[in-house]
Amino acid sequence: MKTAISLLAALLAAVGSVQAAEHVEKSVMILAGANAGYQEARYGDDGKLAVHFEFNDRGRGPKLDATYTLDANGLPTATELKGVDYLKAPISETYSRNGDAVAWKNGAEDEKRTVAGPAFFLGLNQVPEDAMLLVRALLKAPHNKLELIPSGEASIRKLASVEVKGKDSAQTVDLYALSGLGLLPDFIWLDQNQRFFASYSSWSTMIRAGYEEAITTIGDRQEQEEKRLAETRANELTRKLSAPLLIRNVRVFDPPSGEVVDARSVLIDAGKIVSIGDADVASLAGVEEFDGAGRFMMPGLWDMHVHFTAGADGLLELASGVTTVRDMANQVDSLKASIESIEAGKDIGPRIIRAGIIDGKGPFAGPTKVLVENEQEALAAVKMYKDTGHEQIKIYSSVKPELMPIIAKAAHEQGMRVSGHVPAYMTARQFVENGADEIQHVNMLFLNFMFDKVQDTRTPARFTAVAEYGAGLDLSSPPVREFIQLLKDRNIVIDPTVGTFEDMFLSRPGVPGPGFAAITDRFPTTWQRQIKSGSGGLEMKAGQQSLFRDSYQNMVNMVGVLFRSGVRIVPGTDNLAGMTLPREFELYVEAGIPPVDVLRIATIGSAEVMKRDNDYGRIAPGYVSDLILIDGDPTINMADIRKVRTTIRGDRLYDADALFKAVSVKPAR
Repeated sequence: MKTAISLLAALLAAVGSVQAAEHVEKSVMILAGANAGYQEARYGDDGKLAVHFEFNDRGRGPKLDATYTLDANGLPTATELKGVDYLKAPISETYSRNGDAVAWKNGAEDEKRTVAGPAFFLGLNQVPEDAMLLVRALLKAPHNKLELIPSGEASIRKLASVEVKGKDSAQTVDLYALSGLGLLPDFIWLDQNQRFFASYSSWSTMIRAGYEEAITTIGDRQEQEEKRLAETRANELTRKLSAPLLIRNVRVFDPPSGEVVDARSVLIDAGKIVSIGDADVASLAGVEEFDGAGRFMMPGLWDMHVHFTAGADGLLELASGVTTVRDMANQVDSLKASIESIEAGKDIGPRIIRAGIIDGKGPFAGPTKVLVENEQEALAAVKMYKDTGHEQIKIYSSVKPELMPIIAKAAHEQGMRVSGHVPAYMTARQFVENGADEIQHVNMLFLNFMFDKVQDTRTPARFTAVAEYGAGLDLSSPPVREFIQLLKDRNIVIDPTVGTFEDMFLSRPGVPGPGFAAITDRFPTTWQRQIKSGSGGLEMKAGQQSLFRDSYQNMVNMVGVLFRSGVRIVPGTDNLAGMTLPREFELYVEAGIPPVDVLRIATIGSAEVMKRDNDYGRIAPGYVSDLILIDGDPTINMADIRKVRTTIRGDRLYDADALFKAVSVKPAR
């Protein structure tokens, strides 16, 4: 017995020693104010690291386990990652380094390479702790710079420090800017031991468990730095038009007529178009001149489905010729702050029209704090959005069907539009008949005819059902024709965002979809690699590739059928700012919509929907001078819409190439 007790004591001591040698760091993920997931990192004294990361976003979200072997400098010499990605597709990735020999393998890559000296491997799929490993390696590296594998270079610099309070203690944390991975520097907060404390954005934040109350403190301080950097960019890249400007020698496209008139000069002043005349009009005293070099001039483009984020978004929109966007869901205060900064000239960005999202409570609630359970809450939400400058209500998937008509009626009484996803357990027909003015996403139209297969559309089933059954929907069948006639009779607007589904339905590991093909090589190398990987698509079973492709093609065909049937369409991306809008236009052309009509939809047509067509969307005297100059002619070749050279937003002029370069993107050629 004594021997057994001694053995048990020894075992307990050994277990205690193992536990003591393991350092555990847990962080929580806050999405739109709600706890959505977590990361747990377990560091061993033997150089081993194990990380678990997961979060839930409306039934989507990754679930990943990663293991690492770290060298004395904290650089990984071996990694393995397994789990599912954001759309629940399985992923597996390994990396190893032995001396100068490195090798890695994932669903898109299987490579070996010789690398001399310190370097950090950027996994194609990552958990947040990967960034911390890179940060600590950079802080030890000469000049705080480090080569990246497969390519690129990262650097880091300290920006600020603040005091924060947690449940049990207070501490000082430091803000760093990490460059070389994204379009603009990424921000990360570290404690005094150079361990992860937080990564913050107005949309989502990951922060050390127990310090959730510090989000406001770090958010306010980080936003001060972001505003300082934004104002510097605005001062460097904006040409304020303080005098009348005569733009000579342009080919003018006016959307209502669809005509292109050569050799014109356009005079603008105080943010408006004054006159249009011959190219050789005499010089005027006190008037600046700008050589249009024979380029194609048209009104600025509209993107009717964005989720605007301060930073790179504004530059990408204007560089791409987008002068007006409609934000379809955001945080009220942060979006208001972005708009105020842009309009005051302290940041760069388009005009922003606000639509406020309303959802219901539950496990699949959207990323918003505006969640309603009853009529009183629904009415209060509509009033709040009206009072804060929103012009439209976007109803989301978890709203109770019985609340949808209440929301619609209240919004209409306030003079607001009503749109959204079709809530779960409703059909698109019911959504229209109960007061909707508009429907977001073409898949919602397909689901109208799949109610026997999927009724709870809060989950990714709203994508997978269309992928599996969409090819079989006969667009000329009586039920479809009758439904489309209802849309026309009720003057329902469709925001199809068909481009968002292209990579979702067609991408698979190692085989990217065509959505980014025309622009991939313009991005930083880290972005190029991610795009070319083909990751992020829906999980496909064996033999489903052709089925998913046919279903997607039917979605594109639906857009053409809607247009030819007289249903109004507005162009939205719900994707990367600015640069994905041309692909949406190309898909409309593929659907059979003439290029001139696509450009009309993207300018005066969108302005009409938002009741701004008396001021925007035309090149005519008295209209706001939101104008773009393009190399080529998108009325003939829609791909030319990517070749914006100059964007004028009222009284501000921007060189598109300079805007792209400011966010590490190569200009269009």
